[in-house]
Amino acid sequence: MVNEIKKWEELSREEVFSKYGRKIEKVICRLPDGTESDFYIKKEGPAICVLALTKNKEVILAKQFRLGPNEIILELPGGRTEEGETPEQAIERELLEETGYKGKAKLVTEALDCAYSTMRRQCFVATDCEKIAEPQNTSSEICETVLLSLDEFRSLLRSGKMTDVEVGYLGLDYLGLL
Repeated sequence: MVNEIKKWEELSREEVFSKYGRKIEKVICRLPDGTESDFYIKKEGPAICVLALTKNKEVILAKQFRLGPNEIILELPGGRTEEGETPEQAIERELLEETGYKGKAKLVTEALDCAYSTMRRQCFVATDCEKIAEPQNTSSEICETVLLSLDEFRSLLRSGKMTDVEVGYLGLDYLGLL
């Protein structure tokens, strides 16, 4: 039995899938006990997500269909940073595109996605947000803006029936609203 935590030795890496800006790589490693094993890693760039609040402290969410869970769910606004954008510019763009709201976003922290992904999620908060437009829907992203009270949002977080739960908790903690 091996008791010492060590970094694994990577023997090979091969891209086995690439689409939608995401890749899956098969990585063969030598483990600390000398055995070899293969793993599949999601290779993704950084993501951005925001806990956005109106001046009345209502949480701004995007309601949309998501193919993974095959459900219509509530999500915190977010997405990817486009070429030439700072994360701050990207999150302000995503908030406006998905909800029609504008606010000044502040980076809180960066969180790992999961043990088998390279993604790091930059977690923002935005306060005193105001509605200035309608969501900018596309054929693959049709959003409806939903406002929840802080109590309703905390209940949604506890239910686990949304994505980016960690961003919700990190944002509430940062704002002293847990």
